[in-house]
Amino acid sequence: MKNKLSKIKHVALDMDGTIYMGDTLFPYTIPFLEKLKRMNISYSFLTNNPSKSIDDYLSKLKKMGIHAERQEVYTTTGATIDYIKERYPEAKRLFLLGTDSMISQFEKAGFASTGDTPGDIPDIIVAAFDTSLTYSRLCRATWWVSLGIPYIATNPDYICPTDQPTILVDCGSICKCIEHATSRTPDITLGKPNPNMLLGIRQQKKLLTEEIAMVGDRIYTDIAMAHNAGAIGVLVLSGETTSDMVNKASTKPDLVVKNIEKLGLLLETAKTEHFYQNKSV
Repeated sequence: MKNKLSKIKHVALDMDGTIYMGDTLFPYTIPFLEKLKRMNISYSFLTNNPSKSIDDYLSKLKKMGIHAERQEVYTTTGATIDYIKERYPEAKRLFLLGTDSMISQFEKAGFASTGDTPGDIPDIIVAAFDTSLTYSRLCRATWWVSLGIPYIATNPDYICPTDQPTILVDCGSICKCIEHATSRTPDITLGKPNPNMLLGIRQQKKLLTEEIAMVGDRIYTDIAMAHNAGAIGVLVLSGETTSDMVNKASTKPDLVVKNIEKLGLLLETAKTEHFYQNKSV
């Protein structure tokens, strides 16, 4: 594993459960990012949560003391917009199960958001993590899905991590509700584990996939995405997944660490040993 870690040039970081939990920044996050900079390892932030815009995430990170550029943040909203423009170039009217922040991103990209009326027929239904979900809109989306209109999910997550005493029902659970009512699943589910965000980073940074580590707290999204892209999958136990869940999982991470602080130490050791080995040769 040390040999693999010594080759890492970019770390793609899941956010919730990895660098923070809800609105609480982990105390080791900023020192970890500073360590990456000292080792000349670039990093980016990836999230399956489309409820906020990139500007919202940049603002949240800034309040936590993390400065990030727009090109360093990848969300499933952007991935969904890109997918629709590529696969459905004529589609303009979307029925969006999502927050106002998410809907505004689609509208800025040139799409129209259809209303909750039977005559306002959309070209595509998009289901997302919708913290403003209303029963009537869920029923309307289910009706359109039952008619066979193209149907896209932004991400597969069943719940969103939180530091509050509640369960945040995420996109995957909303889609399960629609499935039980219509016997239909989304035509495609984007976000992690779909590899597109990692492949975009590889292209942007001009890297090999084995030079990228995908770090996150979920096996079925973060680690599956790493495997699908050919990158190194590092699971942190600071979020959703426990050691017992890892032991029972069919998909195994390349590396399991307590948190990103531990990963930083392992990267530092691997880079240092690689340097001295090459120097002695």
